[in-house]
Amino acid sequence: MSFHYTVETSKTVEQAVSDLSTELQTEKFGVLWDFDLSAKLQEKGMDFHTPYRVLEVCNPKEAERVLNEDKLVGYFLPCKIVVFEEDGQTKIGMPKPTTLLNLTGDDNLSDIGSDIEKRLVSCIEKSK
Repeated sequence: MSFHYTVETSKTVEQAVSDLSTELQTEKFGVLWDFDLSAKLQEKGMDFHTPYRVLEVCNPKEAERVLNEDKLVGYFLPCKIVVFEEDGQTKIGMPKPTTLLNLTGDDNLSDIGSDIEKRLVSCIEKSK
């Protein structure tokens, strides 16, 4: 079992981020932060030129649900979706919420995580 869900797309990183942001809104997930990791590494003098964006996304209702269940789940928030280039191909991926929430051992959190994961996977699939 893989800890992540990753797909490939023929879109550019920029277009994939734009389309993904739009799809996330349909599930009431907002992009809290769009972090250009490659630009930051270059700013710090690193020789990293691969387009690599980290989106931190949140659905406030879902965040409240999991935090009311277990405050330690905040360690996993907000959800991250990454868009990057590898070998000339754009990839969109995320750590699976089910994998992260299963670490708590709480079946109720696992059920919530499954629902969130299905919705995020749907957004990724529709944006590829």
